[in-house]
Amino acid sequence: MAKQSPRFQCRECATLLSKWAGQCPDCKGWNSIDEIPAMPTAPGARSNWHGKGKSEVITLDRVPTSETPRFESQIDELDRVLGGGLVEGSVVLLGGDPGIGKSTILLQCLALISQQREALYVTGEESPQQVSLRAQRLKLPADNLKLLSTTCVEEIIAHASSLRPAVMVIDSIQTIFSDSLQSAPGSVSQVRESTALLVRFAKHSNIAIFLVGHVTKEGQLAGPRVLEHMVDTVLYFEGDSSTRYRVIRAVKNRFGAVNELGIFAMTDQGLKPVSNPSAIFLAQHDKPVPGSVVMVSREGTRPFLVEVQALVSESYGGHPRRISVGLESNRLAMLIAILQRHGSIPLYEQDVFINAVGGVRIAETGADLAIILAILSSYRDRPLNPRQLVFGEVGLSGEIRPVPNGEERLREASKHGFESAIIPRANMPKSAKYKDMELIPVGHLADTLDALQ
Repeated sequence: MAKQSPRFQCRECATLLSKWAGQCPDCKGWNSIDEIPAMPTAPGARSNWHGKGKSEVITLDRVPTSETPRFESQIDELDRVLGGGLVEGSVVLLGGDPGIGKSTILLQCLALISQQREALYVTGEESPQQVSLRAQRLKLPADNLKLLSTTCVEEIIAHASSLRPAVMVIDSIQTIFSDSLQSAPGSVSQVRESTALLVRFAKHSNIAIFLVGHVTKEGQLAGPRVLEHMVDTVLYFEGDSSTRYRVIRAVKNRFGAVNELGIFAMTDQGLKPVSNPSAIFLAQHDKPVPGSVVMVSREGTRPFLVEVQALVSESYGGHPRRISVGLESNRLAMLIAILQRHGSIPLYEQDVFINAVGGVRIAETGADLAIILAILSSYRDRPLNPRQLVFGEVGLSGEIRPVPNGEERLREASKHGFESAIIPRANMPKSAKYKDMELIPVGHLADTLDALQ
């Protein structure tokens, strides 16, 4: 049979081309032409694992609604992010910066699972000797873990079909290629086609698959955006490689809650789960210091305490700097404007720096009030009560708006022995549950400033 010529298609307008070009002739888009796999000509050209059979149209009430079968990954924090464990036939995409610990956490996971179930680790970037040395360094049980070193997706599927593991890791998807395409591994077309083959194989064989993904310099997963739509779960590994703590954040999960967090500590024996994250995000001071405020953040189903620090100093440049670490910079500029307008605090000649202790990233609006009070404390050089908790959203007119799950936040603070809390008036508990904690309700920024006098 004659070999088919490669085909190319524009990602923007779906125009088909016979050869690659830098610019699409129809939509004029640059670098939007990708190679697409040739369609099989013979009836039996497709593999038998694609799933054959007649389709049937049924009503929604006839669909079976049994609970999704799961099994534990043997790592508690990873199970929390996944929504309670691994789902059979699911595909999980894990991305993160180089050296953050992606291969380490997955090797730990598979080594523990292999003691009870069949597990396969496919390495495309490292040699088997490198993987074996890492397992020895981490003191992992490696007697039952199967290892495969290849980058051909058809070969991976053939080995997995015969081995039938319960879970499989592909490290990484950017090194995998398909024989049906002529482009180099890591290209958009290769990543998309290889992922599509692995997803179909996982659904047909009920094998849970982890895909390790590279990230760009902007922090996004490399490859086509459709890659995140094809998989069931997308996890991001966050944290500075120079620090001890790591965070796995779920940004998509078809089988659990999104924005769930898993917190780990990097040790000489790999990543260890942190069961009490509030203890690591609270800095210990010998005495009260200005600019330090404790808030309760909520990510997914877990509330935890975070210390927000602010530093306000006189600016000697033409434009004062507003720098935030772990918090949104645009929201910081908005909160400074609110504080100047409704609090009469002149910050137009002051540099303002904000930091969330522990390297955690806070994306919710419940940190607004804590940021404002931290800035005010540093500007006045007056420390706040270190056993006082603050949370609440601040509107543009200065009103203090309620945040979700207020009572759960108060319960977390009470468990750690906090004496008082400044909270939105709408978040006040209806019953007197927190007799050991003084609750200060506020409805406007002016009420908050009065409470600090």
